[in-house]
Parts: sequence; C-alpha cells; structure tokens
Amino acid sequence: MKNLEGNNHSDPVSEFILLGFPCTWEVQIFLFSLFSVIYVLTLTGNLCIICAVWWDHHLHTPMYILLANFSFLEVWYVTSTVPSMLANFLSETKTISFSGCFLQFYFFFSMGTTETFFLSAMAFDRYLAICRPLHYPTVMPVQRCIKMGACCWVCGFSCFLLPVYLISQLPFCGPNIIDHFLCDPGPLMKLSCVPAPATEIICATFNSVLIFSTFLFITSSYTLVIRAVLRVPSAEGRHKAFSTCGSHLAVVSLFYGSIMVMYVSPTAGNPAGIQKIVTLFYSVMTPLFNPLIYSLRNKEMKEALRKLFRNAIFGQRKPLKN
Repeated sequence: MKNLEGNNHSDPVSEFILLGFPCTWEVQIFLFSLFSVIYVLTLTGNLCIICAVWWDHHLHTPMYILLANFSFLEVWYVTSTVPSMLANFLSETKTISFSGCFLQFYFFFSMGTTETFFLSAMAFDRYLAICRPLHYPTVMPVQRCIKMGACCWVCGFSCFLLPVYLISQLPFCGPNIIDHFLCDPGPLMKLSCVPAPATEIICATFNSVLIFSTFLFITSSYTLVIRAVLRVPSAEGRHKAFSTCGSHLAVVSLFYGSIMVMYVSPTAGNPAGIQKIVTLFYSVMTPLFNPLIYSLRNKEMKEALRKLFRNAIFGQRKPLKN
C-alpha cells in the first residue's frame, strides 16, 4: 500500500488511500458479499416505491410524489458510497484520486443535505394535510409540490459548495491515508499540512445550523400534527393518521439520530471504528430500512406494490388505474 509519509512533504497529494475496514482477505470477501446484497436490496426497494407511485394514479398526490423523490434520492445517496466501498474490498491499493475524493465528498453530503430538506418538506405536507385539511388542496396542489421538490434538490446541491471548496483549497502534502471508507471532511481536514481553524469552524457551524434548523422544523411540525390527531374523535381516524406519521417519524429518528452522533456530538475522541459504524448506519442502512418502513406501515403503498408486482408478473404494461 502506498504511503506518502516518508516522501517529501512539499509534493502535493494527488491521491488518497481509503483504509475502509482493514481485516483479513476472507473477511473482506464476506463484507463485499454482505454489502453487495444490501446495495441490491436498497436499490430494489426504493425503485419499487418509485415505480408504484409512477404507475398508480391513486398515488399521484403530494405525499407520495415527495416520497418518490425521497426514494430516488436514496438510490443515488447509497450509490455515492457503496460501489467505491465494494471496489475497495477487492483492491490492494485502495486509492482514490484527489478529484474523485472531493467529488464523492460533494455528492454524498449534498444528497445528505437534500435528504434533510425532503424530510422537512414531508413533515410540512403532513402538517397541512392533518392540521389544515380544508385548506390543503389549495395550499398544496400537485404543481406546488413538484416545485417544492425541485427547490429541495437545488438547495441541497447548492449548500455544500462552500464547505467543499474551502476544504479542497487546503494544502495536502502528505500523509495521504484516510482511516474511513469515504472522503469525510473530518479526516480530510486532519491531513492538511497547515492548521485550518477557520475552515473547521465554518464547517462545524454549517453542519450544526443545517441539522438543528431542519430537525426543529420537523419536530415542531409533528408536534402540531400529534396534537391535532389526539383531538380526532374517531379511533380509526387517529390510527390512520398516527400510522402515516409514524413512518415519517421512524425515518427521521433513524437519520437524524445517527448524523447528530456523527457531526454534532463531540466525536473527536472516539475511535475511527466507531465513526465508521455510525457513518455506515446513516449512509447504507437507513436507505435500506426506509422502503420497508414506508411500505409496511402504509396500506395504500402496500396495495400499489401488490398491483405493480401482479402486473409485472403477468406482463401488463398499462398504468395501474384500479
């Protein structure tokens, strides 16, 4: 494995070494097989949700349009890290180019940022549907929902331009070993030849503001939703509302719980292995769990998926109208 520690530190780094999960070859093969299966299942689950929403006209509503966008995001979110991680399991050098490292950094964290915006949009949609049901059709028509989704994508991919630019401008002259399976800003900044406290403060402030502002917005929305649901006289109505919101809250808890441990709590003293496990959970496992959470707790989605599979088996290609 190439190491630049012994080289002249005036030479700029042209590539990094992602250590990933150092272990024996047999364990590497096992991990490669395990994460390959997880990746395929994640793609399959999220693509099924996208197809169900696309084909079933009953699901052409703001809630399911946002859910389809969210599933599409999860497909690319997991794709930004898992294929390169799988390649590293089979690689002897485990290298990634300088530009490739920062491209992965940008796309991974941009999609993570976009996810926070979509979770906020989905919470706002549920707030309007349950707390303002009479105004919901006029406040949240499908066209406005599509614009909201587009805004989430644009804002998510715009926000992380500054942190990526600032870190990419730091001087990297060796060593070039990143004890992680992806190009994370923390390990990257530690490899800089000179201290960069201003960049560290800017990145930490950016992460904290983004995470806490969206999390507070989501929790506030669902607090109002729960209060409204508790006033519903019908037990069946309360159950249906709690079932829908429960899926959203489960996804929010999984995602925000792990990223707060990673980027808000003081993790500098934690072993690199703990940081890898936490990152693995929110970057690989939550995209796997999300389709299960939404499909298992939602009757309309389960029915749409059954229709989709039935039509796929019998070779029917017409839209699902019934």
